[in-house]
Amino acid sequence: MLKLYGFDVSNYYNMIKLAMAIKGIEYEAVITYPNQTPEYLAICPTGKVPALQTADGVLIETNVIFEYLDELSPAVPLIFGSAYERARIRELMKMVELYIELPARRCHSEAFFGVPVHEQTKNEVKRALLNGIQALARAASFSPYLAGEKMTAADIFFLYSMSLASAVAKKLFEIDLFAEAPGAKALFAKLNAMPEARAIAKDQAAAKPDFDAYLAKAFAKT
Repeated sequence: MLKLYGFDVSNYYNMIKLAMAIKGIEYEAVITYPNQTPEYLAICPTGKVPALQTADGVLIETNVIFEYLDELSPAVPLIFGSAYERARIRELMKMVELYIELPARRCHSEAFFGVPVHEQTKNEVKRALLNGIQALARAASFSPYLAGEKMTAADIFFLYSMSLASAVAKKLFEIDLFAEAPGAKALFAKLNAMPEARAIAKDQAAAKPDFDAYLAKAFAKT
């Protein structure tokens, strides 16, 4: 059986969880926080999550794991269509990650944990988030999904990236990111309403106290 290393508050971990739930792939969840212990580094060379243990070895990086899962379970594809259509889905995944998820991550410490971020960093993040969501608005179709009529891996990236990025934008900059991309708010609601996504949200809420305790211990060491 596949083993998925990560924790239920991680958005990247939840991306893989949702993909596996949609595909009906069974796996063993191994609750793991990012760490640099020799034991975990022997499994995952970066010490990050998620990591997927397969019969042939370990895979890391969320987009790579998506590709693997699609080949493992082709009956329910998340990256599909012609060569161009598949490339477009990957393009949208990359746009969401590079221009929405990663910029917002620079301000997670202040938005969610009360640890201040330098004002220059916040200005850079504010500009990057606005540019990113506006670029996505131009590139995506939102009809109703990012790539068209059917849900793809890009929508999973969108769901779990926008959940955090929109919170950062609202709390730190009083910006509604959804208002910058017509159709984004409706898509976000549609994805959150999926039974699989609701189940993951419950797991996330249940795991938050343990994650908060983990963070408190980590911040105490710094």
